[in-house]
Amino acid sequence: MASFASSLRHIKCHRQLTKGSWQPQLALRSRPVSKVDIRQLSTTEITSPPTDPVSQISIPFQNVNHARQVPKSPSYFSREPRFNDLHLKLFNLLSKYHDLPTLKPADAPQIPWLKLELVRHQLGEDIKASQFSQVMRIARRLNLIEPSVRPPAIDIALRFLSRSVDSVTTFRKVKLVDKHGRAVGVGKRKSSTARAFVVEGTGEVFINGKPLNEAFGRIHDRESAIWALTSTQRMDKYNVWAIVRGGGTTGQAEAMTMAVADGLVAHEPALKTALRAAGCITRDPRTVERKKHGQLKARKGPAWVKR
Repeated sequence: MASFASSLRHIKCHRQLTKGSWQPQLALRSRPVSKVDIRQLSTTEITSPPTDPVSQISIPFQNVNHARQVPKSPSYFSREPRFNDLHLKLFNLLSKYHDLPTLKPADAPQIPWLKLELVRHQLGEDIKASQFSQVMRIARRLNLIEPSVRPPAIDIALRFLSRSVDSVTTFRKVKLVDKHGRAVGVGKRKSSTARAFVVEGTGEVFINGKPLNEAFGRIHDRESAIWALTSTQRMDKYNVWAIVRGGGTTGQAEAMTMAVADGLVAHEPALKTALRAAGCITRDPRTVERKKHGQLKARKGPAWVKR
């Protein structure tokens, strides 16, 4: 038994010697290298061929939890979105081209502008008069730009606020004399309005059913009321019945001046030039300036004392 164990010991030692000194180098050379798995990415998306035509339709906003619809116009939530868009468009054009050379107002191209009522009808919005006046101020400033250097965008924007002039459909309403020989004229001054019926006669003048001397106590107001007849020397040729409302005596008398002149032109159109020279045709827009908060009057303020 001891001899068998010793023989095994010799065999084990002999096996170790037979490996030699080169065996460790061989082991280093033949060391297994760990493989790294490299995943290649492809940009092409592999999709299964559709089996149903409905699946080919792309449905937007899938897997979207929170979404908000943004309106196209920034003025969508305002009171007049279409009018505000026009206002912003004109304002941006003026900001961009305000350095271009301009003309004098008398030399600028004459454009027949739309009135407030027509713009309200076209846009379908209840536009305020103050906002419309701001837009028209910008439009008139853009119209002063030299036409030779004016960009086409300005002409396109101003075309919306202008009306077409047709000699067949566009004409000034001519005042006519009715079957009773009366011509009706209307005049305004300050907050007073007057409507005068002018008919051929002997020079009688009645205002609200009263004679001229009873309706106006001041001589200046009486002269203003019949100034259209006096300046054209038609005092003894026409009778006048007038209805005046609102304001004071001065405003009523000057409103009647325009009303009588308007009715007189219906009888004799050739007198229009003389009446215009006398100042009876042109509307006087001057009114009393309103009082301001914190002021004593329109412009007068309280006395200020430093100490």
